[in-house]
Amino acid sequence: MHPITIIGTGLAGYTVARELRKLDKDCPLRIISADDGGFYSKPTLSNAFLEKKKLESLLIMPATKMATQVKAEILTHTEVTKVDPEQHAIYVDDKRLEYSQLVFALGAKPRHLTLAGDAADKVLSVNNLNDYIRFRAALQDAKRVTIMGAGLIGCEFANDLQPAGFSVNLIDRRKYPLGHLLPSEIGQTLQQALQDLGINLFLEKAVKRIDSADNGYRLTLTDESVLETDVVLSAIGLHPHTELAADCGLSVERGIVVDRYLKTSAEDIYAIGDCMEVEGLVLAFVMPIMNAARALAKNLTGQPTTVNYPAMPVAVKTPACPIVISPPAAQLAGEWEIEKEGQDVRALFYTPERQLGGFILMGSKVAEKMALTKQLPPLLA
Repeated sequence: MHPITIIGTGLAGYTVARELRKLDKDCPLRIISADDGGFYSKPTLSNAFLEKKKLESLLIMPATKMATQVKAEILTHTEVTKVDPEQHAIYVDDKRLEYSQLVFALGAKPRHLTLAGDAADKVLSVNNLNDYIRFRAALQDAKRVTIMGAGLIGCEFANDLQPAGFSVNLIDRRKYPLGHLLPSEIGQTLQQALQDLGINLFLEKAVKRIDSADNGYRLTLTDESVLETDVVLSAIGLHPHTELAADCGLSVERGIVVDRYLKTSAEDIYAIGDCMEVEGLVLAFVMPIMNAARALAKNLTGQPTTVNYPAMPVAVKTPACPIVISPPAAQLAGEWEIEKEGQDVRALFYTPERQLGGFILMGSKVAEKMALTKQLPPLLA
């Protein structure tokens, strides 16, 4: 019997392996990693300074121990160059490996801006532990950090770095931080909290040019203003890894398209995690991965199971202004009802039928998360 094969050793890939072993302790299992295959918690990277985590403590388990734990062959520093769905085979360079079932757990890659300037290639991004190690190395002799993008990750890194003694610039095209998730009144509250912490916000602007300077880099923004900085971090979002799937003919839209059983358009091929799209949803968060992994493990062992998503609020790691967000569905009609006292905010999104469709909690109101979550409809039932 050819092995079940998982491409990817992030949270999605390893969680599928662990869930699979709960159901079948002996089936052949192969996991392929483009890097060293070490297991770590990606969400902890954006608040490692506040948590006083040393680099060596971030790796939870190396690939050798993961291989023992999930009873799998793990191929590290290995890149799959081709998938042949008809032959149930993948290719690693010129080597052909056959599979019984295949799981794409490829994750997502950072989006990149096309910038002018002789230092445009010096922009860093953090999407995995190795990226973070490079980022920490760049910070060793730095005092000034500029972050492009005031979304979830940008705000979290800004709130992590400023209290650690860095001078932080946060730049975004929108009118306020988390502009894609928050109504303006709440976004402005977050903006004030970050500014009170000492973070310099440059809103409704973007970087268009990065040049080398005598000491660090010189950034030219779209309004022609100029910033000096030592390190530039891009946090403008992620794009699902879909190229390998598209090349072998799988259906790809925003992500690799799967049905409720996590099946792709090819027989015996599945997808999970940040690279996956199910019923129009691409969710780059921990809880969707955990729910999907349990369903997928059952499907891989012959127990047809659909993935279901309950309401899954997201906690934003910004201690300067704690936030929990459960955004309403994109096309859901309704209005926000906002109660605000300083940084304590309760915003509830109601449909015309007075059904709670989403919420935002700030400050002390985050304590209401569980009670409100119970009132929300499931995201995917």
